Amino acid sequence: MSNAPTPLDQAIERCAEEPIQVPGSIQPQGFLLVLDETALEVLQASENVEQWLGLRASAVLGMPFRALVREGFELRDQLAQLPEAQAFPFHIGDLHLRQDAPCQGLLRVLAHRHEQLLILEFEPSQRRSGPLQGDYYPLVRAFVGTLHQANSIEELLQHSVEQIKRITGFGRVKAYSFDSEGNGTVLSELADPGYPSYLGLCFPASDIPRQARELYRVNRIRLIEDANYQPSPLHPTLNPRTGRPLDMSFATLRSVSPVHLQYMRNMGTLASMSLSIVVDDRLWGLISCHHAQPRAVDFQTRTACELLASVLSLQIESRESHDSTRTLLALRERIVRMLASMADHDSVSAGLLDLPEVLLAFAGASGAAIISAERCDLIGDTPSQAQVTALVHWLSRRGDELVFHTDNVGRDIDELPELADQVGGVLAVAISQIHSHYLVWFRPEQVRRVNWAGRPDKAISPLGQLSPRHSFARWQEVVRGFSLPWSPMILDAVLELRSAVLGIVLRKAEELAQLAGELKRSNKELEAFSYSVSHDLRAPLRHIAGYSELLGEIEGEHLSERGRRFLTHIGEAAHFAGSLVDNLLNFSQMGRSALRLSDVDLNALVDSIRVELEPDYQGREVIWEVAPLPKVIADPAFINMVLHNLLSNAIKYSRDRAPARIEVGAVQHERETEVYVRDNGVGFDMTYANKLFGVFQRLHRMEDFEGTGIGLASVRRIIERHDGRVWADGQPGQGASFHFVLPRFQAHS
Repeated sequence: MSNAPTPLDQAIERCAEEPIQVPGSIQPQGFLLVLDETALEVLQASENVEQWLGLRASAVLGMPFRALVREGFELRDQLAQLPEAQAFPFHIGDLHLRQDAPCQGLLRVLAHRHEQLLILEFEPSQRRSGPLQGDYYPLVRAFVGTLHQANSIEELLQHSVEQIKRITGFGRVKAYSFDSEGNGTVLSELADPGYPSYLGLCFPASDIPRQARELYRVNRIRLIEDANYQPSPLHPTLNPRTGRPLDMSFATLRSVSPVHLQYMRNMGTLASMSLSIVVDDRLWGLISCHHAQPRAVDFQTRTACELLASVLSLQIESRESHDSTRTLLALRERIVRMLASMADHDSVSAGLLDLPEVLLAFAGASGAAIISAERCDLIGDTPSQAQVTALVHWLSRRGDELVFHTDNVGRDIDELPELADQVGGVLAVAISQIHSHYLVWFRPEQVRRVNWAGRPDKAISPLGQLSPRHSFARWQEVVRGFSLPWSPMILDAVLELRSAVLGIVLRKAEELAQLAGELKRSNKELEAFSYSVSHDLRAPLRHIAGYSELLGEIEGEHLSERGRRFLTHIGEAAHFAGSLVDNLLNFSQMGRSALRLSDVDLNALVDSIRVELEPDYQGREVIWEVAPLPKVIADPAFINMVLHNLLSNAIKYSRDRAPARIEVGAVQHERETEVYVRDNGVGFDMTYANKLFGVFQRLHRMEDFEGTGIGLASVRRIIERHDGRVWADGQPGQGASFHFVLPRFQAHS
């Protein structure tokens, strides 16, 4: 399938790249001059300067500013009022143009510096504006005084809309906020009769291209007095100092995109004013003023509105900060509770499972999963364990990403379509970057209805340009597949929780390391004691066995049958005790002897052990199934002992089977070699499987099956010294299988 952009995609991209900050022209309700601030001479002028000064723009270039105005206005003195850090147009005074100029009225002068240029804008001082005239200070003061009475942001916006409509007299004033994707929802509105209402409707993000959105953020007010205006170009087009078009990002008279003007006309709006609501340096929303006819707004009115919007922004920022603080405290309180529970339990999983409601409330989730190397625990409403396991495998393939989140599983995890049928959103944090240990939260799909101000689709003109929407009538869309989005505060808190969990894991690991050290010392002492006891017992037991045998030979005919029977029992017990001591001695030596690692041919070992054990199964029907076995890196003597124990047990415990079947095989894993010995003998109950590898632990009576109970303990001791592990599976009457794994690389000695 081709991924080539469509004509509509290309038109939207061209619109987003339109250089609206350098339009090369201005709105004609005033004129603009660009000066060299050192010489105070004109570098650029808007072409409509001729209507005001009676001089063509080309004739004005290079002229000193004082030649354009009447005496009494000293520009350099007035510029002293302009703050150095001021980026926005600043009212530096009023003036009259020179005596022969067509315009003899008083002009207001706005100045700002940008790119080391001085930009002056001129507009009539006395202009028709809103219904209120004169000093706006009492009105602004009253507005500020009522803000604390608002119980919600919506009430704040409604107060603001009412005051700005009262000041400006626009036919409709509305306030809307932007979501994370840039779509705007109208939260408050006040409109005159005859104006369509947009309250509660959404405007798509594409209505405001990204570069326009950035201008709204840095320049808090924009006025368009007449959507049918004819722009006045700057002369020359390129500024002679910079060699580039003039950047008018902060200019009051900056011309706007023709696409936006058409958008206004399609909406039935010929005049508009936009006030930015900026919170934490991000564009939170806009107050948008519309009028069906052209409308002038003087500087004093604009200043009052801008001040109201600034106060509103601070109020919203304060409320959001307060809400964020409360949310953060709640998140921290839940983190503390979970950490305390983890610290009180043997594992992270156990601690979290003890507080399921806290784990869910922490992320505002309906379900959660705790995944460790051994298990997967599910809490609340979650997908199936198989789907969660598939999700974990998908997450582990993403590399070193610590936190993954999505509010649309179907869109972002398309490899797992069944997961999207169960949940709408997923938040996952990796507790370990080595093992697949995760905490995962789930949110359900939230089907919602969005009321758009007209279909949000875009169209292109026959010339390939983006064509603004013509209809703004309510159009409803049903949005599926999304959950509530994961807030940035929760994402930060998840990382904080991860760091704290790692701290607990590290502390438990240190405790375990300390216990392991103490256990190692105890084991060495125990081994030394076992060796000493075993060594000291061998001589007395041999004496007992030897003297009982001599006593039978010398005095046997003088003993009664009962006495000879007792003497036989003494000899058998002494021999068994001797074997037990020998085995115990060998077992203690396993922890004392260094491993001598080399390549071990398992097939050769099994063959030699079978020959050695032939007397034990002579006369029986035994079917051997020995698969080709790999070579391993191990201590040959110890591995021989392991296989000898396992094969002799298989022969012993299958003695009642005809035929007996003994299978020896191997499985190669990525990092391990697994070897198994399987028989069809008496088997065992898995309830007692944990006893199999303990010293002197037996699951069958000695009367039925001889042995000392040390063989399997020796197997485990040897394999663990090779950094491997052992386990067994069995079923009474069905046989048993014993497994051990060895690393495929050289083990630690």
